[in-house]
Amino acid sequence: MKRILLPAGGAILATGLLAAGLAGTAHAAPDVASDPMAKNAAAAKSIAEYWAASNGAALRAAKESNVWDSKDVAKLKSTGGYNADTKPGVVAPIGEEKKTATKSQNVNMPKTIGKVFFVNSKGEPRWCSATSIQSRYRNLVSTAGHCVYDTAGNSDVMSKWVFVPGYYQGKAPFGIYVGKQAFTHYDFDVYEDYDRDYAFVTVYNGINLSSSAPAKVTKSEFEKHSGPKWVDEKDITKDEYVAGVEKYGINGPFQSKALDPQVETVAKPDDVSSKNIEDYILGKGPTKGVQLTGVEVVKSVYENATTGWDNNAKFERLSVKLPISKEEYEKLLADKADGKFLGELTTTQDKNGQATAWYKQQFFVKKWVKTTERIRYWVETYYVQDVKAADAGRLGDNVGGQGFAYNQPTGKYVRVFGYPAAAHPDGHKNFTGITPKWCYGKTTAKTVGSAAKKIEEHVALKCSMTEGADGGPWLLKYSNAKRLGYVNGVTSTFNDQDGNDRVDYISSPYFDGETASVYKAAANVWSGKIF
Repeated sequence: MKRILLPAGGAILATGLLAAGLAGTAHAAPDVASDPMAKNAAAAKSIAEYWAASNGAALRAAKESNVWDSKDVAKLKSTGGYNADTKPGVVAPIGEEKKTATKSQNVNMPKTIGKVFFVNSKGEPRWCSATSIQSRYRNLVSTAGHCVYDTAGNSDVMSKWVFVPGYYQGKAPFGIYVGKQAFTHYDFDVYEDYDRDYAFVTVYNGINLSSSAPAKVTKSEFEKHSGPKWVDEKDITKDEYVAGVEKYGINGPFQSKALDPQVETVAKPDDVSSKNIEDYILGKGPTKGVQLTGVEVVKSVYENATTGWDNNAKFERLSVKLPISKEEYEKLLADKADGKFLGELTTTQDKNGQATAWYKQQFFVKKWVKTTERIRYWVETYYVQDVKAADAGRLGDNVGGQGFAYNQPTGKYVRVFGYPAAAHPDGHKNFTGITPKWCYGKTTAKTVGSAAKKIEEHVALKCSMTEGADGGPWLLKYSNAKRLGYVNGVTSTFNDQDGNDRVDYISSPYFDGETASVYKAAANVWSGKIF
């Protein structure tokens, strides 16, 4: 979605943000939106412990973000396209501020990439791809806006947001970095405009968490423990449950719970007679647990049914004509047209043909069922862990940070990294999300057009990565030897250009001077330590 603004970034970053004002005071531009995340060190520590508990169980349980579904995976089309609003500009990666680029033929994954983990408005743990990026305090993460702001829940930022560089199967080799403040474009924050689907997040110093071996404790000790803890359940017999309650009391580890009863169709009991049929209808017949019920059928099935007490015989007492109101008649008439009402509807009319009374008749056959009560019995074992936390230092000091580029023309080679995991629209699942993947090629001016997502100014790249890779960096002038380049986009959408229900193109918002304005605002903000 195009919005007319005065140039936000100008050429102030053309020679590199460090050399042109990164060390200065940040001033929010009109197109910059900022929202707090973990507001203090205590909150940040609690978030880190949530993800690290039980040897990273929450990290392993998280699924790839699911902003896009098969209906969103559409064909690319040409729209108005992007417009560079200022001169091209770049900001050097960490450690490369005064060096020139070199060429290499080796393909190495950048140390800066990883996953951002968060909890969405549905309470689901999810993840996207992201990278560390150059900033004054070496504390900045670049990702997609929809990986930071909860567009599906129409709320602010995602809950429990962290960045884990080098993530692998529950492990955080460089620490867990909790988000402190999120920055995005005003149009994404307010209008959910995917032409601005990018975000920059300042993070606290990382936390390295080490856990003790799990310890088995009593229920009271478990309830008092403030750190990671969990319960294992083992099913037992009723006799074992009774013995356990006698030993430990009703507040001990032995538990029981009534389950939904098991209901099965059975043959008519041999002792059924006209004398006890009323008891069987009430479920109180001589054969314990057996009850006579009725199943609704259409009129033709009822008319062809036999009489008597067997299954599928006519249930005459339930299949009688009943008077109803005109309102109920009209409602059931509509339900019958939709197949929701199986019975018959009739009326009584006066001499002028006007309805004066309304009736319904439903048809039932007999069904004998036996209901068996079910109770689950189990014993609980309680485990706790003690967690020690240590400061891991600044993000950029540990993994480095990619540079930043904006207002670049299309047709340049970029290397895109991410953790794809979702299946293609046709159901094929080529990726696991366990290890990062990459794509390489020239960006194209052929853009995504989506009225629902307000997209007019994306750029695209031929690439088959699926969701999970969203938020991953598009790196311009990537050096395989140094594992550094310039973030010139982030994966936002997934597209099917040839119409075979397979993702074959991905797209990114165009990084222009307004993007640079958002980036500079974030790159100058300090976040500090958790302890």
